[in-house]
Amino acid sequence: MSTAFVFPGQGAQVIGMGRSLAQAYPAARDVFDEVDTALGEKLSGLIWDGDIETLTLTENAQPALMATSMAAMRALEAEGVVITRADFVAGHSLGEYSALCAAGVFSLADTARLLRIRGRAMQAAVPQGEGAMAAILGLGADEVTRIAAEAAGDGVCALANENDPTQNVISGDKEAVERAIALAKTAGAKRALPLPVSAPFHCALMAPAADAMAQALGEVTLNDPAVPLVANVTAQAVGTAGPIPQLLVDQVTGRVRWRSSVEWMVAQGVTEFWEIGAGKALSGMIRRIHKDATLRTVGTADEVQDAAQS
Repeated sequence: MSTAFVFPGQGAQVIGMGRSLAQAYPAARDVFDEVDTALGEKLSGLIWDGDIETLTLTENAQPALMATSMAAMRALEAEGVVITRADFVAGHSLGEYSALCAAGVFSLADTARLLRIRGRAMQAAVPQGEGAMAAILGLGADEVTRIAAEAAGDGVCALANENDPTQNVISGDKEAVERAIALAKTAGAKRALPLPVSAPFHCALMAPAADAMAQALGEVTLNDPAVPLVANVTAQAVGTAGPIPQLLVDQVTGRVRWRSSVEWMVAQGVTEFWEIGAGKALSGMIRRIHKDATLRTVGTADEVQDAAQS
């Protein structure tokens, strides 16, 4: 039985995430302390005792979710479950950075700083209110791609997240996304609704953020991953550090191919997926992609102990 460790993306954040891990495991507490030091601020205070609106700001949510995932990994390690227990790692959007940190490609401090840069650059790439994203439920990726292209006109509208067979997300100029919502409803979508996001992620409008990440990634040290990463933009595994910076740059403007990534892992024999960090969103997607998958969420101290005994 092969296993993949997968790491959640933005939207999974909740106030209090990771607190039980930090209370039960000194190694998990150390993760939050190190992220606080790397960022020069008490992000842990916001995570545990702040307000959800501030935590949800892209520049905060990205390093906060990574810290929670890494705290769960350190807790697993304290229980004897190391990263090489997995055959592959993968993450959804920012979760790809968590996966890379867990696999030893980036240090924890560098990962926190990269995600702070990424969050700020993505937020700054498009003026507030000019971009939008929308979830399209009940239509396949090919149909959503066609609708997005029709709606784009002279602007930008593209398939941003291919999440599972029934859920796809589009991104682009606000007016183009609104046209795509109407077209999707006409085409028979079960639901087509705007998402409460602060910027149009994973489309061509993010090009300035991609440039910022290219510069930032050029300034950090990378190691080969201890476990192959299944990359968002290719939905295939990479086992050396060399291609990773370009894959991460491409990811800023490119499609998150989550459904294809899970299908690829299943084709390699993966039958069990551990969702490491906050929430259960990826487990829901995986269940809709592969109904026979064995799923485990690892985001609390109790879940860590259960996983360690499995």
